Amino acid sequence: MKFSSKVKKCGLSPMRKFHPYAVAAEAKGRKIYHLNIGQPDVETPPQFFEAVRNFSQSVLEYAPSPGVPELIDAVQKYYDNLNMHFEKDEILITTGGSEALSIVFQCILDDGDEVLIPEPFYPNYATMVNTTGASIHPIPTSPEEGYRYADRAKIEAQINEHTRAIVCTNPGNPTGVVLTPEEQRLMCDIAKEHNLFIIGDEAYREFVYAGEPLQSFGEYADAAENVIVIDTVSKRFSACGARVGAILSRNHELLSEAMKYCQARLSVATLDQIASAALYNVGPEYFAAVREEYKRRRDTVVAKLAEIPGVVCECPKGAFYLMAALPVDDADKFQQWLLEEFEDNGDTVMFAPGEPFYGTPGKGKNEIRIAYVLKQADLERAMDLLALGIKAYNEKK
Repeated sequence: MKFSSKVKKCGLSPMRKFHPYAVAAEAKGRKIYHLNIGQPDVETPPQFFEAVRNFSQSVLEYAPSPGVPELIDAVQKYYDNLNMHFEKDEILITTGGSEALSIVFQCILDDGDEVLIPEPFYPNYATMVNTTGASIHPIPTSPEEGYRYADRAKIEAQINEHTRAIVCTNPGNPTGVVLTPEEQRLMCDIAKEHNLFIIGDEAYREFVYAGEPLQSFGEYADAAENVIVIDTVSKRFSACGARVGAILSRNHELLSEAMKYCQARLSVATLDQIASAALYNVGPEYFAAVREEYKRRRDTVVAKLAEIPGVVCECPKGAFYLMAALPVDDADKFQQWLLEEFEDNGDTVMFAPGEPFYGTPGKGKNEIRIAYVLKQADLERAMDLLALGIKAYNEKK
């Protein structure tokens, strides 16, 4: 049987590829500390579940393709509170932020097109872009420079006749980089000057740790034709299983094209939308507490990494991830070894190897992504296991 050339260009998720090895390790009785997937352990606000319990319609109907009015209203109010107004017809509800990205890429990319994305980047971008027939053109960064990329000369050197868009994950997954307002302004200016879309993947907007105001590319009304904002309830409300996201843009031509895909998939799950609308009723104290919790976890991980000889790591400013270069020859082989051969009092640790987060062949081979989503004591144990593992791995050679 023949399979498409586009799917053959796609790879498995590096966050999940070691799952069979983890299952085998657990079958041996080992406890695994998971730093590989950004699944928060923060409790989902009870408003979500209360809305499900209170749902009383006798028929679970299709929702409108653009989204249920209650949720669109809630998203609109959320942005109004950030001093960014979107009309209701400038908001499309999607099945998670992932579908929002997929729909946008399908709307703007053709065979042979390119999209600029700073590397390291969220690996599932590659699958979404490859399935359009386009490709990712990486904007290079380095651990030594803290993975920063908002430099005009660096970005314009990558733009060519095939470039259609720039993706900015802000705050960054996997790096935790947060753009300054001046850097955001620069990115919008570059997009406008070169007639490109700028896609702001803002799933982690609430998670910034220096007290700065929440930012969005939606602030730049003068770039209305260029800016596309991707949003989601997954991380903001610790509701990853809800699978509710959104596309926001003032480019009405883009939205009319995106509606074709929204109608083709009929609708987003009705109950998930109703319950997600209720999440927007949580107060600022919820976000303040969650931010403080993740900041403590970040500080723990950064401090522990600083104690390991040879590790290169910049303190992330946002999200709940960091990238680190390890003193090992190959993070992929190291991870497999940790699951198959290493244990300390029955424990081992799991992260996401860094190479699949890059588009440039050979880069990221000794880097890892850590998701600091575990409770404090578990994080401390996981980082101790990482240090012990590095030492034992290098001594065995």
